[in-house]
Amino acid sequence: MDLPALLKRAGHALATLLYPPHCVQCSRDTSPGEPLCQACMTGAKRIKAPFCEVCSQPFDGALDAAFACSNCSRRRFYFACAVSPYRSRGVVRELVHRFKYEGETHLRLPLARWLGEALDDPRIRSSPFDFFVPVPLHPLRRRAREFNQAEVLARILAGKGGPPVLDCLRRIRNTVTQTRLDREQRMENLRNAFDMRKNRDVRGKHLILVDDVFTTGSTAEECARVLSRAGARSIRVITIARG
Repeated sequence: MDLPALLKRAGHALATLLYPPHCVQCSRDTSPGEPLCQACMTGAKRIKAPFCEVCSQPFDGALDAAFACSNCSRRRFYFACAVSPYRSRGVVRELVHRFKYEGETHLRLPLARWLGEALDDPRIRSSPFDFFVPVPLHPLRRRAREFNQAEVLARILAGKGGPPVLDCLRRIRNTVTQTRLDREQRMENLRNAFDMRKNRDVRGKHLILVDDVFTTGSTAEECARVLSRAGARSIRVITIARG
């Protein structure tokens, strides 16, 4: 090992000794590289089979074969699948909200780590893709928040050896919050809310659309519709959590 690498490792060890890693949720000491302690990690509910192959909605029952849920089996989407490693519950939901709405930008690293777990899913891993595409915010909302959470997370994944980020979508309508809207209301709320940026070419490209939470799929579907009509060959979606 060369001297700079040795000094770097020694410095990291000393910093860990003097300033032990802390759980981002409860502040207990954690193992190096672990954002949550064991107790808090039990509150991060992973999505496990059986689940819908299209939207990752978990199913309470005994199923061995791949299936589509009642919602997805009746519809055709512009995206091939939406993969979420976790449920939007408990500590997962809280950390996402703290990152997005309370400006706790240090949470981007553990959240990107969780998002990165979606890339190990066979639905994503089975075929390569060309770009990460973050779901955009309207300029007014981005100005108020000072960052776009989807773009921040996508760039972290790209920086870890993944394909580059293509910021090719723009939000052209500042829609009302979706929190209290049902599926049909959300679809209507987002109709024609997105468009392609000028001089962005996605023709023939395989894309991974990135967002933080997948709830009804209305945002992902509207973005995928725009990308598909611009010539994208395939669109898959990854999020941290499934609502």
